[in-house]
Amino acid sequence: MAVTSTLSSFGQNSIQYPQTKKGETVDEYFGTKVNDPYRWLEDDRSTETAAWVKAENEVTYDYLAKIPFRNQLKERLEKLWNYEKIGAPSVEGKYTYYSKNNGLQNQSVLYRKDAAGKEEVFLDPNTFSKDGTTSLGGLDFSKDGSKVAYAISEGGSDWRKVIIMDALSKKIIEDTLIDVKFSGLSWKGNEGFYYSSYEKPKGSELSAKTDQHKLYFHKLGTSQKEDQVIFGADQKRRYVGGYVTEDDNYLVITAANSTYGNELYIKDLKKANSPIVTIVDNFNSSNSIIENEGGKLFIETDLNAPNKRIVTVDVNNPKPANWKNFIAETENVLSPTTGGGYIFANYMKDAVSVVKQYDYSGKLLREIKLPGLGTAGGFGGKKKDKTLYYSFTNYITPGTIYAFEPKAGKSTVYQKPKVDFNSSEYVSNQVFYTSKDGTKVPMMITHKKGLKLDGKNPTILYGYGGFNASLTPSFSIANAVWMENGGIYAVPNLRGGGEYGKKWHDAGTKMQKQNVFDDFIAAAEYLIAKNYTSSDFLAVRGGSNGGLLVGATMTQRPELMKVALPAVGVMDMLRYHTFTAGAGWAYDYGTAQDSKEMFEYIKGYSPVHNVKKGTNYPATMVTTGDHDDRVVPAHSFKFAAELQEKQAGTNPVLIRIDVKAGHGAGKSVAANIQENVDIQAFTLYNMGIKSLPKVK
Repeated sequence: MAVTSTLSSFGQNSIQYPQTKKGETVDEYFGTKVNDPYRWLEDDRSTETAAWVKAENEVTYDYLAKIPFRNQLKERLEKLWNYEKIGAPSVEGKYTYYSKNNGLQNQSVLYRKDAAGKEEVFLDPNTFSKDGTTSLGGLDFSKDGSKVAYAISEGGSDWRKVIIMDALSKKIIEDTLIDVKFSGLSWKGNEGFYYSSYEKPKGSELSAKTDQHKLYFHKLGTSQKEDQVIFGADQKRRYVGGYVTEDDNYLVITAANSTYGNELYIKDLKKANSPIVTIVDNFNSSNSIIENEGGKLFIETDLNAPNKRIVTVDVNNPKPANWKNFIAETENVLSPTTGGGYIFANYMKDAVSVVKQYDYSGKLLREIKLPGLGTAGGFGGKKKDKTLYYSFTNYITPGTIYAFEPKAGKSTVYQKPKVDFNSSEYVSNQVFYTSKDGTKVPMMITHKKGLKLDGKNPTILYGYGGFNASLTPSFSIANAVWMENGGIYAVPNLRGGGEYGKKWHDAGTKMQKQNVFDDFIAAAEYLIAKNYTSSDFLAVRGGSNGGLLVGATMTQRPELMKVALPAVGVMDMLRYHTFTAGAGWAYDYGTAQDSKEMFEYIKGYSPVHNVKKGTNYPATMVTTGDHDDRVVPAHSFKFAAELQEKQAGTNPVLIRIDVKAGHGAGKSVAANIQENVDIQAFTLYNMGIKSLPKVK
């Protein structure tokens, strides 16, 4: 690719940003006054905010339209994206169901086959809306497969509608349930199903606080207003979920106030009016029932086992004092699944999968031979299933689905995607680097073979570092195009994530949150020191909690990177807990109200509060969705306004706001492609790149 060191021909000085008015709002925390001049942008229903969004998008898209290779990127992304994708099948009643996308369909279609192999479309989410912004948000079949309940999301919102259908005739049989949020759907036999929701908030449904979750039972043939509250009427909990065991004998209930730690309850469905029995009565550990054999429960837990273990207990005496180890804790983090009458222990070893198969007596049958180093997922199904399915992927291997016969331990390829990408031309290596405090942190670095380490390679450093979430290797068409064009893609496994269990997670929370930013900064410094790249060719990228990561890193070390790409980020750390379910993130972040010390610590890294006038910030494109009701777009709005006001250098500071889009789930293929095109075009152009190589 051609590189020039001159500034963009339409740089900062030629951009006329919209005038963003400043208000007089001031908050006081422990005697310290904090200005919040852009508080008015929190009102997502106001015409003023809508006008600001429109004006900012006009500036952003005008800038992007002038990048000479933007269309070339789009053509290549569309070409690579355009391959058939088939999901793993599941048998429900008389039919086998599976998802399929012919390549560029905005939403995948749910198909089914009968016993004779006749295929038909069962549900096509592309028909839910004209513009592809309504998506399928989960579904569950009744025990005999004759009924189905499925959720839809409109405009990317976390609020769902639930539609009930006769699966055999494909006819809708009841009124649509509304105002369902953060919910699974779980049938009790064929009589009805459990779901969770909040009361509709006063004010904006996209940003108003929601903090009392309830578990309901919807009985077929009745209206939603008659639905019975099973749990949450008397116990105020922020997150409540319920699911029925496969044998239909028990209802399992989980309840939590934060994103880590949950109470655990069970109810015997064989007995009328049976009580809800408490298994775990506090939020100090993470617990779930993954299986039962009659009254014997199998529980996944990190109680006294930071890397997780599986225990068994009798349903009649289920308290932790009676738990017995079934699969003991190891040095690697455990994520178990069940299917075919077996238990599969999926471990993460330095963020790479190792899978072991056990029978119900606890005997280790085998370690499953995987196709290579990467991420394996699946191995789930019903007890009677003779074939299970799992996927395998890494940064240079497109996701392939394997059929697995658990009795014989045999794997065969079920669906291998036909992607125009030659994995053999690329390399993905894991390195370990040292963070500021001496902690060793792993990082995967992926690029074309034979790459010259001259410090001039465009590099995306992607991170997350929070909420016990693990970044494991996976293939992405967007990253494939980036690497085709000579780019490096690097992913460190920062503290705050779950790659090394609870201790690793906790080391990046509350008063230790700075560890996450230090780990990310050290990753950048490693890439520069080893000549993979340099500050002139480094972009930092992350979404949600990863958006906070980028915002904090670029305000602490603005000279370290050329481009910053914070997506749907948590940027106002003093007020995040006042929106939607944000208060549930306090386990990771703490809140500004907790103490004077916590307030000062949070304010010390909060991106909105650390943009300083007269600083030369990197070229920045903030991305968000106007219907994001998880991390409300006001976070991104306020951060962009601060940057545009205070940027001293010539680097552009833009915000790209998807309309009728949310936090990311259910986004159409067309919208995904265009967003990746714009991010890569903006990034490469601001690194001084004027043209891209022609792909053979």
